[in-house]
Amino acid sequence: MTVTESAPGGCAPGGRASAEVRALHEGILRRQSARESAARTYARALPIVPVRARGLTIEGADGRRYLDCLSGAGTLALGHNHPVVLEAIRKVLDSGAPLHALDLATPVKDAFVDELFRTLPAGLADHARVQFCGPAGTDAVEAAFKLVRAATGRAGIMAFAGAYHGMTAGALAASGHAPDVRVARLPYPQEYRCPFGVGGSRGAELAARWTEAVLDDPRSGVPLPAGMILEPVQGEGGVIPAPDDWMRRMRRITAERSVPLIADEIQTGVGRTGAFWGVDHSGVTPDVMVLSKAIGGSLPLAVVVYRDELDVWEPGAHAGTFRGNQLAMAAGTATLVHVRENGLAERAATLGARMLSRLRALAGEHPCIGEVRGRGLMIGLELVDPGGAEGWEDGTACAEVGTGVAAGADLPVAAPQPGPLVPGPAAPELAAAVQRECLRRGLIVELGGRHASVVRLLPPLTITDEQSAAVLDRLADAVEAAARTHTDPDHGTRPPGPGRRQRPSGRAEGER
Repeated sequence: MTVTESAPGGCAPGGRASAEVRALHEGILRRQSARESAARTYARALPIVPVRARGLTIEGADGRRYLDCLSGAGTLALGHNHPVVLEAIRKVLDSGAPLHALDLATPVKDAFVDELFRTLPAGLADHARVQFCGPAGTDAVEAAFKLVRAATGRAGIMAFAGAYHGMTAGALAASGHAPDVRVARLPYPQEYRCPFGVGGSRGAELAARWTEAVLDDPRSGVPLPAGMILEPVQGEGGVIPAPDDWMRRMRRITAERSVPLIADEIQTGVGRTGAFWGVDHSGVTPDVMVLSKAIGGSLPLAVVVYRDELDVWEPGAHAGTFRGNQLAMAAGTATLVHVRENGLAERAATLGARMLSRLRALAGEHPCIGEVRGRGLMIGLELVDPGGAEGWEDGTACAEVGTGVAAGADLPVAAPQPGPLVPGPAAPELAAAVQRECLRRGLIVELGGRHASVVRLLPPLTITDEQSAAVLDRLADAVEAAARTHTDPDHGTRPPGPGRRQRPSGRAEGER
């Protein structure tokens, strides 16, 4: 698909803007650059000025239209300005209800809590309490840490390498971005870049044993913690789904040692992964869940839900002026109901599997795609240096072993595999080039991963088959263009060949 062709739903990424329109667009961007802080992030990689939006589509001030697969970093479960969300907001506005209510009881809040509890994992809803926090997910994480510390009388927190839990001090420490002696870091299992070099179930087993050893060894240097926090799928860490067996193992390990398990469902929740909550895939019931993003239906809202026996803190132990956002609660209720009643989690599982399949075929054509992985409509492509050192541990090149299939495909291999795969070097510059090429084609994607080398897709759960095909067409075009023009100074580019590697397990992360 070329830049000027129309996309499904009337989404036309191209078209010439008038000089007046271009001047408006460029003037706003200039003023933003001059007046806003150097901490800007999305605005640097995505120099657009949204003026209208509906569903998957954003229209910029320059007249161009884009397919939005960022979705407010996963906030927009139903896409932009969904009719049921707008109607819920209008009802509150027209009713004369207070928009600011601190933590007072209101009919709007009561309806939200009813619907939220209806969706919770089995075993939690009947014995749950909810704490409304400041409107950002990071505040919910901070509240969860306070909660388990108060309940256990312990101080430490266990978190995982590659995690992302927010931007406040405690959340940053749990994410590995700030030193904190109270946070112990554990290995998070993954297939492609397994911390133990083996991947698969063996890698997950070693990660679990490491966790047990740290907790049980009196000289590990890590005292029994107040809680363990984990993401069912690491989003910012590179779209890495946790193995279901490993999740169940973490539940057993923490339960046997009376360590509260905190599930960070801020990005994975409300149908995103193909189940209503990410923990539902493994059947795990955590002690604490931190929720934000999609639960507010596009507006700021964050809560902590936890077992009632943990509810030991004093009044005022965690507060916030803006924890009574009535419009967000109404929008959130409408979103939760719509996702539940219309089976959008199941739809995400089905469509996500099809998108992963096509992307794995694309990986078979481009050696710069190291791995395609994800769960539901939470999808990532890890880009690597195509001229780098990817191969098998004994030095055998991938081309000598593989059969020309994409990573994760259930197909036989032509030759015995000599040992664990050594992934190619991460390629953040190539990933950034793919993101730029996507934007030129009217597609908004995000980057993530340890080295910012993972192209991430977070489309709304309402995306149609036709729209998903358009998204993948544009992404494939962008990968081809970036791979063609991006040249490593040492190795150059390597054309696709017949030797695409086959993963030892024959299955990629997220396919379980």
